[in-house]
Amino acid sequence: MRVAAILLAAGQGRRFSAQSASPVAKQYLTLGGRPVIRHAADALVPHVQILQPVGDRAALDDALSGLAPDGCAVLAAVPGGATRQTSVSAGLEALDRLPADQRPDLVLIHDGARPYVPADVTRAVIDALGAHAGVIPGVPVADTIKRAHDGIITDTVPRTDLYRAQTPQGFRFELLRDLHRGAAASDATDDAALLETAGHHVAIVAGSEDNIKLTYKEDLVRLERLIGPTLLPRMGLGYDVHAFAENRPLILCGITVPHTRGLAGHSDADVGIHALCDAIYGALAEGDIGRHFPPSQNEWKDADSARFLVHAGERIRARGGMLINADLTLICERPKIGPHAQAMRERLAELLQVGVDRISVKATTSERLGFTGREEGIACTAAVSVLVP
Repeated sequence: MRVAAILLAAGQGRRFSAQSASPVAKQYLTLGGRPVIRHAADALVPHVQILQPVGDRAALDDALSGLAPDGCAVLAAVPGGATRQTSVSAGLEALDRLPADQRPDLVLIHDGARPYVPADVTRAVIDALGAHAGVIPGVPVADTIKRAHDGIITDTVPRTDLYRAQTPQGFRFELLRDLHRGAAASDATDDAALLETAGHHVAIVAGSEDNIKLTYKEDLVRLERLIGPTLLPRMGLGYDVHAFAENRPLILCGITVPHTRGLAGHSDADVGIHALCDAIYGALAEGDIGRHFPPSQNEWKDADSARFLVHAGERIRARGGMLINADLTLICERPKIGPHAQAMRERLAELLQVGVDRISVKATTSERLGFTGREEGIACTAAVSVLVP
């Protein structure tokens, strides 16, 4: 039996984003040195012959780069839709366009935000499809269930025979394809519901408490404990100075700040990003920014310093580590940093692929003392903490 897996990555993760304010969709956040969805793909490919990602192609190509499992073809990603159902339909239709001798007999549907799936769960789903048209993993509900309205409990729901549904969910391919084609108006929250509505029996096999769907910030902490290696904390400090210069834009922490002068430097002279890069490289014991991007090389003339910070973030992930937090202090009399601090935090978080709550940007003056007090330039200090194996 040929088995395919549809890996769903088109969701926006609104509940997670509402808590973390992360500019990065939850399925692409770094977990144990790799994107969440990469862990999900790694969990699926030993069990299937075809992997069909659904979502933004550029983001998926980046997250799944280098994934070339033996015996499994990783297909090009197809765009998803506004709902889970439309995304699954897109994946099913992509599989149906394969030559007849390559189409799957069975298909697994898996959430890209579930990175930790024990192998025995996936095997149990596939094995049970020998006798059932649809199979899902589930975990019995252990807690007492209350129904409430406007903050007031209205009744207690008996928990007998209640299960929490998980993925991957497995189905006969042609059956699920046909049900999706006829379910345009359905509001089913998972594919098992389509089979149930059509009168097909759906079996349930044992899921796992560790098969966590990344939905809230605390889920990320739990997943880091499961997936991440033993990590040790490291600190890094960075400091940089640039003099003011005429006829240059003022770039600070990746943001263009209105001012009468910019900063002098070989690149765009972003003193905030330079200090932050030095702090990261220092925490990793990998030298300083000049080692990685020598000012003697014309390649970096007037370069956007965002490239430097992206590289620093990539070095953390390449080492299997994670950024805990970064704290920057810009030192200048003018311009005022406060009105731009939030935009700076968001830009730095975007470049480092972390939640904005891990980035602090603040400012101080030197009470008119020294070169910053005389408004001859701007200085910046940066402190970071990272975890690395």
